[in-house]
Amino acid sequence: MPFNPRVFVRKSHRWGAALVAAPFLLVLLSGLLLQLKKQLTWVQPPTAKGTTKVPTLAMPDLLAAVKAVPEAEVESWADVDRLDVRPKDGIVKVQCRNRYEVQVDFATGKVLQVEYRRSDLIESLHDGSWFGDAAKLWVFLPVAAVVLGLWVTGVYLFVLPLVVKWRRARMKG
Repeated sequence: MPFNPRVFVRKSHRWGAALVAAPFLLVLLSGLLLQLKKQLTWVQPPTAKGTTKVPTLAMPDLLAAVKAVPEAEVESWADVDRLDVRPKDGIVKVQCRNRYEVQVDFATGKVLQVEYRRSDLIESLHDGSWFGDAAKLWVFLPVAAVVLGLWVTGVYLFVLPLVVKWRRARMKG
């Protein structure tokens, strides 16, 4: 039986789609949530507004303000994942290791908002890092390569009938 590229491309497209269906669905759904993270407060808390645009709060005072929030479970700087300083909003977003975000006015030290932040978890699911480096490299990277192949074979399967119709029309005319 001779090699037929059209049959090969169709079968590759079909089996490639079946192979990557579950991980790619996770990437798609998490990507949709990340696209809407500013609109969905369930994903990422909205940014509060502070009293001034000039940071004057000392770091020990910032830590004391966050320690006073029971949900944050902060005892020391080791319990803090990162600080996001927003001068235009007048706040510091303190992202804790337990995924809570405490927004503090960086002039007064007043806690403006405490919310659970899911965007980092969703992002780690999206890029595969939640499953570990091995899964990111050996599952999500190949899935991306297969999806690229699906795009190429899909374009081929879409364009091929158009080219055949164009050639037939040209031969008749």
